[in-house]
Amino acid sequence: MKLKPLTIKAKRLRQRQTPQEVKLWSRLKNRQCSGYKFRRQVHLGKYIVDFYCPEKKFIVEVDGGQHSHERFSKRDSFRSNYLKNQGCKVIRFWNNDIDSNLEGVYQVILDFLSSPSPLSPLPREERRNER
Repeated sequence: MKLKPLTIKAKRLRQRQTPQEVKLWSRLKNRQCSGYKFRRQVHLGKYIVDFYCPEKKFIVEVDGGQHSHERFSKRDSFRSNYLKNQGCKVIRFWNNDIDSNLEGVYQVILDFLSSPSPLSPLPREERRNER
């Protein structure tokens, strides 16, 4: 059985997680997050997302500094819109959010999962100013 290119890439990404993805995964795996199942490096449509909760159609993305450049920012926005049009909710965190405030990041995720109506996280542009 031949694997699809995105499946191969997702497997490679799981093997080469960033330190921030490893930290966050340690809090999301094994249904630690209010009993919700998360998967890591999952391909949805034509994209691979960092973390995905299928039950809530909830995506958590972890972004490094390169995502602050205009080229990446526009691509991320297009990608998030595509995923939202597929019925998913997308929330993004900077690497330094995870490094400096893992508990706060985890709490935002818990709040989202326990909320009957999705919370609106700060747009990345606003979070960028909080650095």
